[in-house]
Amino acid sequence: MTHFNHAPATRLEQLVASGQQQLLAGGLKGIEKESLRIGGNGFISQKPHPIALGSALTHSCITTDYSEALIELITPAFADIRETLAYLQSIHQFVYQQLGDESLLGASMPCGINGDDSIPIAEYGTSNIGRMKHIYRHGLWHRYGRTMQAIAGIHFNYSVPEALWPVLHQQAHSPLSLEAFRADAYFGLIRNFQRIGWLILYLFGASPAICKNFFKSRPSLMAQFEEFDSGTLYHPYATSLRMSDIGYKSNNQAGLNIDYNSLSGYVDSLGRAIATPFPEYEAIGVLVDGEYRQLNSNILQIENEFYSTIRPKQIINSGEKPTLALKKRGVRYVEMRSLDLDLFHPIGIDENKARFIEALLLTCLLTDSPDISAADHQRNNTNQLAVANFGRKPGLELQHGEQKVLLRDWATAILTSMQPVCAILDATVSEPLYSLALAEQQTLVENPELTASARILADMSATGQPFSRYALNKSAEHAQFFRHNPLAAPQTEVFNDMASVSLHKQHALEQEAQLPFAEFLANYFAQT
Repeated sequence: MTHFNHAPATRLEQLVASGQQQLLAGGLKGIEKESLRIGGNGFISQKPHPIALGSALTHSCITTDYSEALIELITPAFADIRETLAYLQSIHQFVYQQLGDESLLGASMPCGINGDDSIPIAEYGTSNIGRMKHIYRHGLWHRYGRTMQAIAGIHFNYSVPEALWPVLHQQAHSPLSLEAFRADAYFGLIRNFQRIGWLILYLFGASPAICKNFFKSRPSLMAQFEEFDSGTLYHPYATSLRMSDIGYKSNNQAGLNIDYNSLSGYVDSLGRAIATPFPEYEAIGVLVDGEYRQLNSNILQIENEFYSTIRPKQIINSGEKPTLALKKRGVRYVEMRSLDLDLFHPIGIDENKARFIEALLLTCLLTDSPDISAADHQRNNTNQLAVANFGRKPGLELQHGEQKVLLRDWATAILTSMQPVCAILDATVSEPLYSLALAEQQTLVENPELTASARILADMSATGQPFSRYALNKSAEHAQFFRHNPLAAPQTEVFNDMASVSLHKQHALEQEAQLPFAEFLANYFAQT
């Protein structure tokens, strides 16, 4: 009999005993959602980021990720998840009013691409910070190829309620300062999520199939998949191929061993990776014939190049290194990055999913979280890949400590451990919204055919559609929804003003005297 140690430990018990459990409610939730712009011909857009949306460099809510065609929509953080989702919908409505015959692809895995050259790298203007962002993306191209960078996802940003920290700090009788205690607790949350984050892939993974065109620049990767039809590759039991090993992670990153056991260990280990030369990247060159190919030839160009399912975050000042912001001001929130776009929902995420994630992250915070060893790290990665590729396979076992356990049993244990947190959160919203979201996920554990990944494959089979056609048809439904539900005039004016202000900000930035770029770059990396 396997023992699952997932019951929230003394932190929750102490909160309840002191009558302060309501402090768990009201954490801030924000969402970042990437989507590929698709032209009326069904192919990735070759047009620049629409100027009516503002400056991708300086706009707070509408920007681009890797590609000029990979738009990123960012909400402010709200205590009420309904406000977050309503804001995300408003951004979509505004964007659709500016897209003409284009639409946003509702799937995480890209369709309508034709090799690396079809993916335009994002442009950010002539300022040094804009050039740095563009050159960083050139470096990603030379290191990993452009195709992989066209994958889209949702990042769920969550900050623990501020009023909760002093109470947890006092109850723990911690000798640490409040800021150090908070950082330590956030890293405990992160470690626990790394142990059980595979559950997100099982429940919400929505990328079980891939267009064959995705592999045009790297055809050797096709051999590991089965053929669904003449245009589609897949794994029959896959949940989230976006989170699999199809190339997102590189061999050099596999051995990094970033330290998640403390803030200082995390900052130091990430800093070493940014400062350590890598022969394969040295061969690419940095400044070649007067053109930058990458920011440097080290294992990582900058922090963001390190791919992880969850990150500690601090709001950064313009031009500030993220690790320096963490070192100076501690952890402000966590960014959970393993969420696929929900192809069945116009904005890519729904309320039940968001409430479940909030409760899961709080459970991770309140549960004992031992340090992670190298062996633990390997197990966590192995479990994630197993669920990404084969998560719905009957009888699938995962590695839990030294034991093999059924995914279904472990998932049920995690959901059971979340019940007390969901009940507490429900008491603050006057109806059992969190418990209902939890019950919905238990249904998916008991019935894998109801997961998004299974439904996508079933629909494709029933309609005889390859993945590309299926994804484009669903995206057309989303486009129709937004075009039939335009944004109200006052809200449109607010977004128009934001776009105008962002363009003025970029222009003003570019009019400032600029250091020579090499000097600017040296100053950036010299920050301590």
